[in-house]
Amino acid sequence: MAYWLPLVWAALIGIAIVMYVLLDGFDLGIGMLFLSGTSEEERDHMMNAIAPYWDGNETWLVLGGAGLLVAFPLAYGTILPALYIPIFVMLLALVFRGVAFEFRFVSKPHHHWWDRAFALGSTVATFAQGVVLGGFMQGINIQNREFAGSTFDWLTPFSLLCGVGLMAGYILLGSAWVMMKTDGDLARRAQRHAEWALYATLFFVAAVSLWTPLMSDHIAERWFRGEHIVWLWPVPFLTAVTALVTYRGARKGSGLQTFLGGMTLFLLCFLGLGISVFPYLVFPSITLWEAAAVPESQIFSLIGALLFLPLVLGYTAFVYWTFRGKVTEGEGYH
Repeated sequence: MAYWLPLVWAALIGIAIVMYVLLDGFDLGIGMLFLSGTSEEERDHMMNAIAPYWDGNETWLVLGGAGLLVAFPLAYGTILPALYIPIFVMLLALVFRGVAFEFRFVSKPHHHWWDRAFALGSTVATFAQGVVLGGFMQGINIQNREFAGSTFDWLTPFSLLCGVGLMAGYILLGSAWVMMKTDGDLARRAQRHAEWALYATLFFVAAVSLWTPLMSDHIAERWFRGEHIVWLWPVPFLTAVTALVTYRGARKGSGLQTFLGGMTLFLLCFLGLGISVFPYLVFPSITLWEAAAVPESQIFSLIGALLFLPLVLGYTAFVYWTFRGKVTEGEGYH
């Protein structure tokens, strides 16, 4: 039981993170593209394309953070101080973005500053999430099971690269979503955005992939030697195939193909990350089992999580099914 419970909790937290990135990723991407709308009507259309979903998408972020706290308190207590500034900036930007979303519609015709606030909040939140990822990947200085680094250990060229790379990936998802949900000039412009965002995403994926083993001996060992190479090396091949499928979808204007391709690229990146750092939860010092709470606490929390998770999945599926199809002019958030 003590062996399997941390694995179950790691899987649940991993699912929450993936769901958040895939779902909130596209509406953050639309936020970053928001000011590219050439008219108020186009920007209304873009916002209406995410209005039923955006706040529900952020549920997964709460689930992932709460799961880390209750199941792996040691990891929570070391990751948070190491990455406190980018995490705080991310949360503040998400709040700022949410306020701008609500106030934009009620402040018309004096809403232009809220347009800018929505775009800025989306951009800052995305960049901060990428920096958090980069700060985690480059390793956290742990001594005596406590964070022993400085306040700005996370601020490195690698973490900044991850921040910009995540922006490109989210713009790819956001562009594909606009292609799926709209028609006309807005959809055609989103198609062009999706093409260059795909190029940028692949560039940053390659850059991070080349940089990571040079930065970490553990990851270099995992990638190029030992039994794990069998699990890792299919990932670059599948990434190349997925990139080709996504490119063809973008070229022919298929929003669904582009969107699914972009999501698959994110899943493959997450898979590569998991293979690279497993079994560490605080890389490269603390494993899942070292960070885990006592089994009794994990079981108690797991019962609640297993009751709560189907509700979130059901609500998410219901909303996406209910608001399926394209958003026509005049429909949406009021």
